[in-house]
Amino acid sequence: MSVLTTQERTCRLITLGCKVNQYETQLVREALQDSGFREARDDESADLCLVNTCTVTNTGDSKSRQVIRQLAKKNPGTKTIVMGCYATRDPQAVSELPNVIEVVTDKRELPDVLGRFGIVDMPAGISEFEGRHRAFVKIQDGCILKCSYCIIPKVRPGIRSRRPADIEDEFRRLIDNGYREIVISGVHVGHFGIDTNNLSHGERPERLWDLLKRLDRIPGDWRMRLSSIETVEVNDDFIKAAGDCEHLCPQFHPALQSGSDSVLARMRRRYRVDRFVERLDQIRDMLGGDPAFTTDIIVGFPGETDAEFEQTLETCRRARFMKVHVFPFSRRDQTPAADAKHQIPGNIIRERVRILSDLERDLAVQFYESRIASQQTQRVLAERVSAEQPGLLRGTDQWYIPVEVPGDESQLGQFVECRGVTASRDGVVAASV
Repeated sequence: MSVLTTQERTCRLITLGCKVNQYETQLVREALQDSGFREARDDESADLCLVNTCTVTNTGDSKSRQVIRQLAKKNPGTKTIVMGCYATRDPQAVSELPNVIEVVTDKRELPDVLGRFGIVDMPAGISEFEGRHRAFVKIQDGCILKCSYCIIPKVRPGIRSRRPADIEDEFRRLIDNGYREIVISGVHVGHFGIDTNNLSHGERPERLWDLLKRLDRIPGDWRMRLSSIETVEVNDDFIKAAGDCEHLCPQFHPALQSGSDSVLARMRRRYRVDRFVERLDQIRDMLGGDPAFTTDIIVGFPGETDAEFEQTLETCRRARFMKVHVFPFSRRDQTPAADAKHQIPGNIIRERVRILSDLERDLAVQFYESRIASQQTQRVLAERVSAEQPGLLRGTDQWYIPVEVPGDESQLGQFVECRGVTASRDGVVAASV
């Protein structure tokens, strides 16, 4: 296989799916840049394309195939490398797509694959996050759970935690480069460190709460946010660390998936509703100031009755979620739920999605209004200038509330202090302080 010459070093990178995929693409982007590649302009063809795929749903597979075909049309003669979860799940199908010359089924093979294209050094971590004012940092990979609807443990098996010192170095580098918010990401963040129990030289394994305390010692005007956390991993050590951390945002994302105990049992989740809500209340008690909770819920899981769906609505009210990511159940091949009896008709799923989405918006407004009433200062990370209203910036505060605040382009990527004035389903309009 020929190595691209310096005159041909143009590339194009496309990412589908989660924050972990976005981080991994950024790592490859920096490896390519360090080896002399530049990203192709919109009007030119790239010699090397890389697609990071998703396979969480069948739609993810379809979008991945579509993107690869579109790249082949717009970049005639290109060489395409495909990585990500779909590439791992069905490498044969991916290899048959146009212009695909490498399928990376295990990301540990990525340095060898890129080496065949003249990329000799893979960075240990990232230094920036292309096109974003917040950065994501992956602290671990892999999942060992067996939820009945999920394909991820098959395409990202096992647990692989990064060295805490490497993560700290990466945080420091990103903060030095001007990033004011860094999101701690992973496939199963709460399992960070469980694979490092056999350390040598007397080293003590670090778990997530240890990592939070380590990172919190980094000085400066910045903040960190957890992408997700399972309530099963919310133990006393975690809650105490969260309460002690100066830089940790008071917003947590425990995935509920269903508010019905019977559905949770069919999903093979590791908790039940009362324990889930109890953990949220424990975090509230420890942190004070009413932290925000966001979640994921799957609507229309096989066998979900009207009564079970009503239980989910009631649990959302009890949990007082600020935001609910509502997902209609999608049959994922090679999972037990795909073949389960009593699949829910599409029209019923769509109606339940509508009902839960309406409740979610009501809960969001209630939380926004509670923050306004508290008169606490909101620190908004300015992420973009409002296209509709010049003189306004859009961003998110420490509770992950969408906020509009007066400002200009020079403040992008910085914190703007403000207090909320009005709330709507779209977020909070605030005044500078």
